[in-house]
Amino acid sequence: MQQSVSRRFLRLAGLALGAAALFLPLSGPARALESSAGPLRIETIATGLSEPWAIGFLPDGSVLVTERGGRLVRIAGGNAAEVAGLPDVAAVGQGGLLDLMVPRDFAESREIFLSYARAQGRDEGTALGVGRLSEDGTRLEGFREIFAMAPGARGGRHFGSRIVEGPEGHLFLTIGDRGEDRSAQDLMRHEGSVLRLNRDGTVPGDNPFLGQAGARPEIWSYGHRNPQGAALDLEGRLWVNEHGARGGDEVNLIAKGANYGWPVISYGRHYSGRKIGEGTAKPGMEQPLHYWDPSIAPSGLMIYSGALWPEWRGHLFSGSLNSGFLSRLDPAAGFAEERLEAPQTGRVRDLREGPDGAIWFLSVTDGALYRILPETGQ
Repeated sequence: MQQSVSRRFLRLAGLALGAAALFLPLSGPARALESSAGPLRIETIATGLSEPWAIGFLPDGSVLVTERGGRLVRIAGGNAAEVAGLPDVAAVGQGGLLDLMVPRDFAESREIFLSYARAQGRDEGTALGVGRLSEDGTRLEGFREIFAMAPGARGGRHFGSRIVEGPEGHLFLTIGDRGEDRSAQDLMRHEGSVLRLNRDGTVPGDNPFLGQAGARPEIWSYGHRNPQGAALDLEGRLWVNEHGARGGDEVNLIAKGANYGWPVISYGRHYSGRKIGEGTAKPGMEQPLHYWDPSIAPSGLMIYSGALWPEWRGHLFSGSLNSGFLSRLDPAAGFAEERLEAPQTGRVRDLREGPDGAIWFLSVTDGALYRILPETGQ
């Protein structure tokens, strides 16, 4: 029987939160967070989440959150409950249940797309699947896998896994190099790439490597290390942020068939301190539009509409997994950065613009879902 996650937690009141999620009434304003757009407040939406990874918004006002260990939680009307019907996931290393995407036609299709690590023999690979959310929101019906990367990757690192619905309805899926850096330059392997798929998992007829011998037809761009954030800008263009090694985290505007250079070029160094590849540039390889050195371990990417803060329209926001802030980048000012830092912003895995124009984010540190509003907002 489906059991309310919040009800389970309430029976544990006063004990450790564990893996149960508690939906909280919106709290009063926290200490004001100063920003270039004026004071902000951070509200707590839910706590007790276990390694939360991704946020999705539904038209009825409810919110979905994935947990890496394999749970999908739906938060609605003051309650939080686990959604049944998910695939088996391999929660190994950095793998598990990862991103989710609510398509634009959800009101008609009720489809939810999930990315996850799944077993491939003795190893694991990134997969993408879809199911239909039941009318009562308690389960995914008819879940089916529509894509799995070619087997062969080893180790539990760099699954990538962000899903973006393209402007024409195609699906973009990011896959990291799985810790095998040379694979990102091998078009016969899915590692280190951004893929472009039809909604049923088939390959679009205009993909750049379709029909090319020695290349995987799903690949849209390659030479990536570990893209953990992806978003469309206001013009419908795809951007990703990705982890470097020791320094060299990147923000890239993705172009069809382009090579982003990893591990031949990089603005970082290996963790040992050794030089990476051939330097920072090479003909035929794209330059990042912004990079961080030292690394901030970027995860989650949002490009803001300007709904509540018009001065931030078109700006990029990234989480950080090692530095305790949200990064705001202004493309019109050479990607000038503002760092928004508060006690709640430690190890941010995902951030999204909500239907209300607020900035919602997931903290792995706190196991919590938060949203940011103007200090004067309601």
